[in-house]
Amino acid sequence: MALVLPPFKFKFKPICSSSSSATSQCRPAVILPGLGNNSGDYQKLQLTLKDYGVPTVVAEVSRIDWFRNAAGLVDPNYWRGTLRPRPVLDWYFKRIDKAIREAKELSQGGNLSLIGHSAGGWLARVYMEEFGFSDISLLLTLGTPHLPPPKGLPGVIDQTRGLLYYVEKHCTKAAYTPELKYVCIAGRYIQGARLFGNSNVDVDSALAIEPISEVAIVNETHSTSTPTTFRARIVGQGYKQVCGQADVWGDGVVPEVSAHLEGALNISLDGVYHSPVGSDDASRPWTRSGGQRPRGMLQRRRES
Repeated sequence: MALVLPPFKFKFKPICSSSSSATSQCRPAVILPGLGNNSGDYQKLQLTLKDYGVPTVVAEVSRIDWFRNAAGLVDPNYWRGTLRPRPVLDWYFKRIDKAIREAKELSQGGNLSLIGHSAGGWLARVYMEEFGFSDISLLLTLGTPHLPPPKGLPGVIDQTRGLLYYVEKHCTKAAYTPELKYVCIAGRYIQGARLFGNSNVDVDSALAIEPISEVAIVNETHSTSTPTTFRARIVGQGYKQVCGQADVWGDGVVPEVSAHLEGALNISLDGVYHSPVGSDDASRPWTRSGGQRPRGMLQRRRES
């Protein structure tokens, strides 16, 4: 049962610090690309943040760089499903470190924000755990699959080969505090469907997803309608590999329930697609596609 509190106006604002000269300075943001993305995919996001007065640095990643992950194939842990982020992903952590050093020059001794898209979100968490986060005051994740898939479900294979289990076990739990704020944004672009009808015998029913206790939802107008389509069934199979269940809402790639973390400020954007690649401002917007501001009203849902 959900208790819906009265709606109120929702607007994204960067967190800035006031100086003695009565001007305000926004802390720089480091943008961390997701799996398969390159740095250029985030130009629109950079422009949007620039409009808000937020200077940005994007970690230098090309699409071909992701083939470096193939080094994990020679690690026995890959085949056992117990792969660890290091040393396989050290190349990415070096890119994060370089981008943070550049952002520190812009911050003039102040703090930084990390914005991790998709895998960039949990890679940011590993980086913070391994290399420290004293200069980071905000971790904002966009469509990040934070949670590992449940074990023991037929047909469900951990596509990270153990990496997300490592993150869940070893990385500091999310918290929204004055010193370090965790904000997790999920998209609700399309609802998945089971591959074979609505049979109660389907293995999807073996898992009951526990929702995050508090979620903020921004209502957009682009959500794909819920009647079952072939596309919804295909998308549902992708969701199932991530969270163990097909008939859930998500951004077309990552289920909503996987993109939220207990302890963080969790926000769901209705009608928002997973990636800047393949998105458009009209029918398939990304989280910050173009320069659009989020529309609609914000509701907080408390599960009881």
